[in-house]
Amino acid sequence: MTPAARVQAAIEILDQILDGTPAEKALTSWARRSRFAGSKDRAAVRDHVFDALRRRESAAFFGGGPHGRGLMIGILRQDGADLDDLFSGNGYGPAPLTEKDSTTSDGEEPLDLPEWLHAPMRASLGAAFEATHDALRGRAPVILRVNLGKTTVAAAQEVLAQDGIMVRPMDLVDTALEVTEGARRVKNNAAYLTGLVELQDASSQALVAALSIDNSMKVLDYCAGGGGKTLAMAGRADASYFAHDALPQRMADLPARAKRAGVNVQIVEEPQACAPYDVVLCDVPCSGSGTWRRAPDAKWRFTPADLAQLEMTQSEILEQAKTYVAPDGVLVYATCSVLEAENAAQTDRFLQNNPAWELVWHRQFLLSDGGDGFFGAILRKK
Repeated sequence: MTPAARVQAAIEILDQILDGTPAEKALTSWARRSRFAGSKDRAAVRDHVFDALRRRESAAFFGGGPHGRGLMIGILRQDGADLDDLFSGNGYGPAPLTEKDSTTSDGEEPLDLPEWLHAPMRASLGAAFEATHDALRGRAPVILRVNLGKTTVAAAQEVLAQDGIMVRPMDLVDTALEVTEGARRVKNNAAYLTGLVELQDASSQALVAALSIDNSMKVLDYCAGGGGKTLAMAGRADASYFAHDALPQRMADLPARAKRAGVNVQIVEEPQACAPYDVVLCDVPCSGSGTWRRAPDAKWRFTPADLAQLEMTQSEILEQAKTYVAPDGVLVYATCSVLEAENAAQTDRFLQNNPAWELVWHRQFLLSDGGDGFFGAILRKK
């Protein structure tokens, strides 16, 4: 595909997304219909679509309107691309620019956030709002976690380098490596295939590093999902690990991932059957606002009603999970959110309702720390 044809494909996919089709579904459907598109073409089209969704409001502002063509014009204009070359009408490329396309809107450039979120995000982030907003408009780094149960950071770097995958250590946590070159080759590299490294954000790794887990402990990952944090904990201590999720299908890949990592994990349908646990980790369902650069479509689908429902769910999970904690154990609360309503407000409410518990540690990770926006808190009985 030519660069112009890739732009036209992105325009058509964006129009479907704007009409209500989830981004991943629209991209997958296009790829299935477009057998002529190679892997580089699919990657380029995906990048165009996600860039446009990250900057949807400002792209529409600079591109002539909130439609696929307008978003792509706006993104490319912001990025300094040669629009006349890409919008020439030749081959399978988009039609030539018109006067409407070439004229930006009047007024102040909008924020790339749903309008209802402007105030709560400003209140939650304070002085960090502008930097966080700007970071959410860009692409997320590819970050690996070194499995210390199998290798060292230096040895993992050597194996990655054999395929031209260049990485750099991150200050946030000792197990994190940011990929600087060759990210698309990671999943075919021996380091990944043999469980020496896993794809995992640095903020999640930093939360795990803050936990004090030894080999004698029982640990429950109560909202396990794909099991990334279970594997991260197991990479640091050979404890007894249990994984549970309200939707068990989310854990479908965990057995294979655990085998690759050299970790034993027991999946439990009824957590109380193996209680109590020394550590109960609750990485609860949340807005994902700290990860919206990875899933920008979610930002525009998120509503006030969604937030209200999530707050109720998060509170209910904490209240249930506390019953699984051993008398001298800890309850760990985590979200990939930067909204205070999901973070400090939740732990404050829990402590008010449960005066026998205390806050041991907490941290709001910002995108400026190097990873995703993330919140973690450790609670224990007094």
